[in-house]
Amino acid sequence: MDAIITTAKTWLTDFFDAETKKEIKNLLENNTEELTERFYKNLEFGTGGMRGVMGIGTNRINKYTLGKSTQGLSNYLKKTYPDELIKVVIAYDCRHNSDTLSQVVAEVLSANGIQVYRFSELRTTPELSFAVRHLSCHAGIVLTASHNPPEYNGYKVYWGDGGQIVPPQDAEIIEEIDSLDFEQINFDAKPELIKSIDTEVDEAFFAESVKNGSFNAAGKDNFKIVFTSIHGTSITAIPEVLKRAGYAHVTIIEEQAKPDGNFPTVKSPNPEEPEALAMAIAKAEEIGADMVVGTDPDSDRLGIAVRNLDGQMELLNGNQTMVLMTKFLLDQYKKKGMKGNEFIATTIVSTPMMEEMAKAYGVEFKTALTGFKWIGKMIKDFPDSTFVGGGEESFGYMVGDFVRDKDAVTSTLLACEIAAQAKANGSSFYKDLIQCYVDFGFYREKLISITKKGMSGADEIKQMLKDFKENPVSSVQGSKLRWIEDYNTSIAKNVQTGEEVGIDLPKSNVLIYETEDGTRIAARPSGTEPKVKFYISTNARLPKAGDFKSVNSQLDSKLEGIIAELNL
Repeated sequence: MDAIITTAKTWLTDFFDAETKKEIKNLLENNTEELTERFYKNLEFGTGGMRGVMGIGTNRINKYTLGKSTQGLSNYLKKTYPDELIKVVIAYDCRHNSDTLSQVVAEVLSANGIQVYRFSELRTTPELSFAVRHLSCHAGIVLTASHNPPEYNGYKVYWGDGGQIVPPQDAEIIEEIDSLDFEQINFDAKPELIKSIDTEVDEAFFAESVKNGSFNAAGKDNFKIVFTSIHGTSITAIPEVLKRAGYAHVTIIEEQAKPDGNFPTVKSPNPEEPEALAMAIAKAEEIGADMVVGTDPDSDRLGIAVRNLDGQMELLNGNQTMVLMTKFLLDQYKKKGMKGNEFIATTIVSTPMMEEMAKAYGVEFKTALTGFKWIGKMIKDFPDSTFVGGGEESFGYMVGDFVRDKDAVTSTLLACEIAAQAKANGSSFYKDLIQCYVDFGFYREKLISITKKGMSGADEIKQMLKDFKENPVSSVQGSKLRWIEDYNTSIAKNVQTGEEVGIDLPKSNVLIYETEDGTRIAARPSGTEPKVKFYISTNARLPKAGDFKSVNSQLDSKLEGIIAELNL
């Protein structure tokens, strides 16, 4: 506790503003528990940026923690590009303080002689990624905490290729930041180096989104969409992109259309949660819509609901939408003629069905750690290969490579194209998905997230993962364990034969069990929230579409049995 108090008192110097010092004094005198939470550690600049609760303290998002990260980034950029006028583009989302914090970031960059392009109003994360290359910038920054609760904010850094920072830049930037004291932040802005941007970049982004996401689908005049931005940034892009692509029947949920960092109509602004799309689904039932689309606050994730075999709206998961969108894109490439250098990609905790599809189409399959930056890195690492599309189970997808991060704007258009064309063909999005199960194997997945907040929560998460690793299961639902993949040691071990195989990916705190019947269980801590996540995947053969309901029910029962068996 003495060390925490000592650290807190360093925030009482004249460098810090009066309001900050007043709050620190109050905490020192009246609330040592809250003081501990705010100062027991530094909020880490991770491998892509930082995210945390807003407030005063080293373990919070505020002008000083963001200022320090921006100063470190400025120093790194100047060392990396010593003889160039460095340019950085900044965007921000709907969250509380995103506007003012993005201005602080712009001021620190300008104080260091860096040219700043700052969006005049909130914009989507995919547009920020696009703007980096469109404006020939050296880096980009977006102020967002994605789908986290309202008290959070964050800061993601992109490199000149439009993708999030990856090795070696990430570690080098972190080293630069960690070498600084707060008093070394340069807050003396140079306003002449800060330029507001808006419609010129918007127009270019919209045009590219329509170009990459539109495939002249039939049936648009007879296709009804309900769209919700869930109080986030996608309201600035998706309605316009759909309109330009020819969709006239788009109903916007007005109660959720106004950007609002309180997210007043939902418990969580996360399209992975059925509750977040409840208003949109109710509207779809009321007007007889074909599809519901909802996005998270910074518009890089999308949730989709479509009509199932019983005519009811059903929310699909990220694996399901990813599979059908990838198949559709592969079919388009196949029509034009494959060149032989195409690849699709996903992450180690996403559905194995993607690999089966790649085999069927004869394209290369690449897998990455969780985090979309690793998929973006593939495009940079394999310049002679063509990225078709790819995604992750957590509702993120990327179409082509004009954006180098998950992109709910273009992916929304792509999903509508698939569904409109399917309806025109006498099928549906849902029926086409079932056909994928027939063609490539019926894979079903389930995610279990367990939240553990605060300092004690972090210890609990570590212990849960330690127990999972040190006490491996011997079987799952009667199927014997075959492989243990340990990404901390980069070794996959066949527990039945003793064979060991190296894992050619960066080390990460992920452990995966695989049984003889192909059931996979992965465990990892969240990189952005105080959660531990368990990803379960199982599969079965689906001989024909008519067997869907019975096999689906069997897989449902098996997933519930696995969850019970693991006490999750």
